[in-house]
Amino acid sequence: MKIREFEVEIWMNRYEDSCTYNLAETCVKSITTGDLLELSGKRDEIIAEMEATPLTYGPIPGSPRLRGLVAGLYHEQSPDNVTITHGAIGANALVHRSLVGRDDHMISVLPTYQQHYSIPESFGAAVDLLRLKPEDGWLPNMAELRALVTPQTKLIVINNPNNPTGSLMDSMMLSKIAEIADTVGAYVLCDEVYRGINQDGSGWSTSIVDLYGKGISTGSMSKPYRLAGLRLGWIMAPAEVTAEVRLQRDYDTISVGRIDDLFACVALENSETILMGSRDLTRRNLAILDCWVASRDDVDFVKPAAGTVALLRYAAPIGSYDFCTQLLERTGVFVTPGAAFDIEGTFRVGFADNTETLEKGLELLGGYLDTFKAATA
Repeated sequence: MKIREFEVEIWMNRYEDSCTYNLAETCVKSITTGDLLELSGKRDEIIAEMEATPLTYGPIPGSPRLRGLVAGLYHEQSPDNVTITHGAIGANALVHRSLVGRDDHMISVLPTYQQHYSIPESFGAAVDLLRLKPEDGWLPNMAELRALVTPQTKLIVINNPNNPTGSLMDSMMLSKIAEIADTVGAYVLCDEVYRGINQDGSGWSTSIVDLYGKGISTGSMSKPYRLAGLRLGWIMAPAEVTAEVRLQRDYDTISVGRIDDLFACVALENSETILMGSRDLTRRNLAILDCWVASRDDVDFVKPAAGTVALLRYAAPIGSYDFCTQLLERTGVFVTPGAAFDIEGTFRVGFADNTETLEKGLELLGGYLDTFKAATA
C-alpha cells in the first residue's frame, strides 16, 4: 500500500520542538498530571487506584467505566457502541479501514485532516472532494454535496468543528447532510475531535450520532480536554460498524494503556471543570487574534465559531510553505502552511495555547508581513 505523505504531520514533526513561538499548536494548552489530580479533588484516591492497577492488558474495547463516560457525551447512546482507540487519529483510521475498500465511493470535505481522503485513496477507493469555500463561511454547499452523491456512495466524511478553519455546522445543516446520505444508505463519519469548545453558549455542538442512525463520531482527550499525551480517543458508532471496527482493531491496538484509561476517566468525570477552562482560554485568545486580523489590511479570515484553529489568507506574493519557513527562520514564529491542507495562499494559526506566546507571535508575524509591504512600496 502506497500513501501520500501526511503533510501537516511532517511539517509539525520537523519544527514544533525547535520553534520559539508555537502558533501551530492545535491542542488547548495542556494540563499536567498534577493539575488533573488537583482539579479532581481526589488526589490520594486516584494515586492509590493507580498504584493498585496491574500493568497488564486492560479491557480490550476500553474499560466499562470509560466507555460509559464517553457515551455520556452524547444523547441516549449506549456504552456498547463505544470503542476506545489510540487517539482520534487511530479512531479515524479504523473507521476508514472498516468501511472503505477498493473501488468504493466516498466523499470528504476539503480542507480537513488529511487522513480523511489520503487513507481511502491508498485503499483504491474513489474519493470525491467537497471543497469548502470562504464565501460560504467554510461550510458545505448542500447542492454541491447532492451532486457528488451516487448510488454507490458508501461514506461521507465531515469534520465539525472544522480543522483548519474553525467553521461549525449547526444541527440543521447536519440534519440536511444526514438526509442526503440516507437517500443512498451512506454512513456519515464526523470527526468531532474539537467538540465542546464553541465560541458561544454552552460550548457544545450537536453530534452526528444523535441525528442519524448511520452516523459515526470520533473524538479524543487531546484538544478540548488538554490531555494529548494520553493518546486516547474513541469511536461512537452503530452496532454493525462497532463490530467491524473491533475486528480491525485487534490487528493493531489490542487495548489502550490502563493508566491512560484511568486518567481519561478522571478527566471525563471532571469534564465541565476542564472544558470551562478551555472555553475561557479559546474565547479570550480568539478575541486577541480577531483584533489583530482587523488591524491589518494584508490578512483576512472567516472568524472561527469553534475549535482552536483559524485559517488566514494573506496577500504576500509567496507560496505558503516558503512564507511559513521564512517566518520561522527570521522570527521563530511557527504556523502551518495552508498548502498542507491543499488551500494555497493561507496559513493556519492555533490560538489555544499560551496567551503571551500568541500575543508576541502575532506581533512578530505582523513585522514579517510588513517586510512584504516595504518591498513593494
